[in-house]
Parts: sequence; structure tokens; C-alpha cells
Amino acid sequence: MNKATPALPEQAILVINCGSSSVKFSLIRPHTGQSILSGLAECLLTPEASIKIKYIDKDEKQVTSLNAPYDHQTALSVLVEKLIEHNLVSDIVAVGHRVVHGGEEYAQPVLIDEKVKQTIDQLAKLAPLHNPANLIGINACQQAFADLPQVAIFDTAFHQSMPEKAYLYGIPYALYQEHAIRRYGFHGTSHYFVANQAANLLKKPLNQCNLISAHLGNGCSVTVIKNGESVDTSLGMTPLEGVMMGTRSGDIDAGIVVHLVEQLGYTIEQVDTLLNKQSGLLGLSTLSNDCRTLEMAMLDENNPNSAQAKLALSVFCYRIAKSIASFSASLTSLDGLIFTGGIGENSAWVRKEIAKHLGLLNFHINEEKNSEMCFGASGNIAADNSRACFVIATNEEWVIAEQSAQLLANTKGE
Repeated sequence: MNKATPALPEQAILVINCGSSSVKFSLIRPHTGQSILSGLAECLLTPEASIKIKYIDKDEKQVTSLNAPYDHQTALSVLVEKLIEHNLVSDIVAVGHRVVHGGEEYAQPVLIDEKVKQTIDQLAKLAPLHNPANLIGINACQQAFADLPQVAIFDTAFHQSMPEKAYLYGIPYALYQEHAIRRYGFHGTSHYFVANQAANLLKKPLNQCNLISAHLGNGCSVTVIKNGESVDTSLGMTPLEGVMMGTRSGDIDAGIVVHLVEQLGYTIEQVDTLLNKQSGLLGLSTLSNDCRTLEMAMLDENNPNSAQAKLALSVFCYRIAKSIASFSASLTSLDGLIFTGGIGENSAWVRKEIAKHLGLLNFHINEEKNSEMCFGASGNIAADNSRACFVIATNEEWVIAEQSAQLLANTKGE
């Protein structure tokens, strides 16, 4: 991370990641990444709504049921109470918000004002499941933390360095000009963080590093980073394009959509549900979207789902390897490959299976190192005769905290 961030030791950033029925939050020291507390408000807008807060230093976890109307504002009001109770409010200098879609408008963090909120709202047409929820969190935090600056950090921002040849689709150009239909990419804060960490491990400046980063979780993306900048990525205008994921199909023949509608009688809403929520590992395995469940089933010969689980995981790994290999076309040199995200950080089997397909790029895994690298560990798992192959635990919350602090410092002219 950026060691030059002029943040004082007592400063902290409250990081908010707001969904339609949840609020994930962390209180972080931006110059070190130290987490003071973290938590999740979930099942919002239902009587089951609750908020869980973990205080890191005290190894203490509290769960509080929320009162009606069970909404985001109620959850944040409880959070404020807990922050006051633990004498943490005075430490907070800003609230940093994860916002999924910044379109072409935002390539950097931005202080949130009414104009920014209007733009985020307008961009909801590109991220209808995410941007409206992000706005809910922004509005709620502006009420709960009225005296604090609010900062938006966009998932798409890191990928705004992509050239036209990478982000344009082979469709009429007017659709891009008039309706902004193009590839935007997501998971930008994750790819940015792990690229910085890889540069440290390589002992090279980031702007001299050429890397391919695979963020593998329930959502997955592959990004090629040339001289420290994103020049191509697998996720597109929406988080549906690219490699196969937990419940998303990834790339398919667009004609399948036409076939489903015209020949099989699907509605557009049913197609959307099929491709986003019923496909991927879940759809192919017929069992689960959870990689851990599928690996257990695959390795148990007595499990009736063993063969189907192996098929789903094999397709998953092959599609990711194919994406990694295709992105080598963007580079003239390659320093290493990065695995991150819940699966990328913890599944030795998936990493090994992906690397099997990448021998032509000179990626080979040291099986002993690979089997030991999980649960937050970071390091190089490559064999002696291989290019570097890193497992790096991502920390998107720290990126949001650090970039928020940096923006505030720059705004104050420090």
C-alpha cells in the first residue's frame, strides 16, 4: 500500500459496503490497515434484522437485534451507539463507501456531494442491483455521521485505464456513444491491492510490474496489469461476463438467450435469474455454489454427487486458466500470476488445477507450498523452474480506508 499516506496514528476511517438488505462495515487505521472493529448488519427490512460487531483488540463479538423499521438507518444508529460506548467516535475522520459502478465518470475516489449522488443514481441503470443499495448506505451515513466527509471508492475505477480495444464490444458503436454500453470491470480495489502487494514481493515498483490477477470467490474476475495499470479484465458492463462463477454463467453464446426466449418460452426475468443465480458452479454441479462443499463431494467416492462436483470444478478451473492465458496477449513480459479472493486464497486444489493448464506460460506449482498457503497467508507458491505465482490475501477495506484518507489529505493541501 501507499506508505506516503499522511494519516496520523489516531485517525480512523469507517468503511461501509452497503447491500440491499445488509451493511458490512469496518473501522480501519488507514496508514497501517489495522482493523479496530468489523461487523455486519443483515436481514434488514425484516423482523430478523440484527447487527454483529467484532471488536478486534478485545476479541469480543456482540450481536444486537434491531428494532422496527429494521432498516439501514436503524442499523447505523446502533453502530453509532456502540462507537460512542467504546470511545471511538472521535477517532473517525471520514466514512469511505464502496460504490460498485462509477461508469466513465469516476476513475478516482471522490468526496460525495449532491452531484455525485445524482451521478451514482444515474449509473444505477448499469448496476441496478448495486448502486441503489450503495446510495441507501450513503444517505443513511450522511444522517448518522452528519459532520464527517463521505468518500466514494468505485469498483470500476481501477479499470478506467483500459484502452478502447479492450473495453469496446463488437456491436454498433452508437450503443457505446449513446448508451455507454462497454466493458467496465469490477473488483478494482481487490486487483489494485494485490498488485501492490505482489510488487512488494517482487521488490519492484508497481509501475514496472506486469501481472495477471485472478480474484476468485463467489464472483470471479481476471485482470491483466501492465506497468501497474489495468489494461484488460474479464468482467464486463455487468458482473455477469467473463469466467464461470459461483452462480453466474460467465461467457455464453448470446444466441442462447434468444433460444431460451423464443424456443423454450423463458421470460427475460427468468433468463436473468437463470444466468445470475442458477448457473456457474451451482448450475453445473446441481449441488452447491460453495467450492468447499464441491471439493468435499468430489473427493468422496461414496458421494452420489462426486462426479458432477468434479465436472463443475473442472470446467470452472479450465475457464479461468483459458482467461489467464488469453490475457497474455496484452503483455510483452510477465512477472507473475496472483490468486486472491475466498477461493483463490484458500483452495489449493483449484490453484493446482488452474496451473496445470498454464505450463506454456511457465507456471508450475510447488505442491508443498501450495498446500500450506491458505487462511490469510500470502506468498509465492511457484516451483523453482516457474514464473512467480502468488497467493495474496486481499484487503479491499484497507484500500477504501487508505484512498479516503489520501483524498482528504490532498483536499486539505497537505
